[in-house]
Amino acid sequence: MRLADSFARLGSETAFEVLARAKQLEAEGREIVHLEIGEPDFDTPQHIIDAACEAMNDGWTHYGPSAGDPEFRAVVAEHINKSRGTNYGPENVVVVPGAKPIIYWGITALVNPGDEVIYPNPGFPIYESMINFVGGKPVPIPLLQENEFRLDVKDLIDLVTDKTKMIVINSPQNPTSGVLTKEDLAAIAEVAIENDIMVMSDEPYEQLIYEGEHHSIAAVDGMEDLTIILDCFSKSFAMTGWRLGYGVCHPDLAAAIAKFETNCNSCTTSFIQRAGIAALQGPMDDTRKMVATFKQRRDAIVEGLNSIPGFDCLLPKGAFYVFPRIVETGYDCRELARKCLEEAGVACLAGTAFGEYGEGHLRFSYANSMENIEKALDRIGDMLS
Repeated sequence: MRLADSFARLGSETAFEVLARAKQLEAEGREIVHLEIGEPDFDTPQHIIDAACEAMNDGWTHYGPSAGDPEFRAVVAEHINKSRGTNYGPENVVVVPGAKPIIYWGITALVNPGDEVIYPNPGFPIYESMINFVGGKPVPIPLLQENEFRLDVKDLIDLVTDKTKMIVINSPQNPTSGVLTKEDLAAIAEVAIENDIMVMSDEPYEQLIYEGEHHSIAAVDGMEDLTIILDCFSKSFAMTGWRLGYGVCHPDLAAAIAKFETNCNSCTTSFIQRAGIAALQGPMDDTRKMVATFKQRRDAIVEGLNSIPGFDCLLPKGAFYVFPRIVETGYDCRELARKCLEEAGVACLAGTAFGEYGEGHLRFSYANSMENIEKALDRIGDMLS
């Protein structure tokens, strides 16, 4: 099979490759502790499931508008305005299956071959993949432990050129769990406004905050039309398999993304959008319980990792990942991730799975039980002792 040349520029997610190897080891009789996949280990709240079932029984099983059901778009706009302090309307909202289509189609709609896109590194690997795929130039901005994995605005200013078309930010961040402050966002916004640069703000962990509160760059004066907010229901509502997400942006861009939706998917599943309404308008008790549980696990895994010689782990303020520095173990991150899986039976990810600046780190997801987290810590400690 001879594939198009552009396919060679398409990246992937190492997490799924590690998952496949872990599953292979399990098939061979090994017990593996899974700390590689960023997926809440909680069930979708029952009232959301009930809403989907009711919608199916009520006939929400047909095509809908490519941009999303009007009522759902209005609910999303209301939710964004309340949670971010913005003034968006339904015309700013486009509904898609998950959040990734907004990354892909937002970049495709705005970035021409040769345009530069500044993106966080280490960061979600699909950013770089999509920039490369459309022929843009990926420009990594390093996120360093010394700066709590927050983007350094001085570095950002140095990277901006007359070819910069977009800046990608992610807070709380995957893989580092770094959280941008309100002051950080104001400084980034100043750069974007001065240079007329679009900002893609990836915010799926918005409700998974342990200290302080979430801030969106869209709330900064002058940024509503320069921001693409992407969000989804996967993390905050444990709805990874439902594939429901949305973008909030300038109406012209929302219409362009809806055109991609028409060409690729026709529309997002109708009854799942009804479940989305139930999620945003219903009780948040399950989400609050999930966040409280994640916080307990966070505290335990950070304390445990810091007790292992050679590990240095910050206390995250959001998301459900830790990104410890492992340089003093004497291993590079790929080799140590391999040893954790093959020898200790603990699946995790090398920091370089998220870009070159991830070297010297591992990513662990603590979206697993306290029992399994403690088991993983014991196994890694024994392996390195």
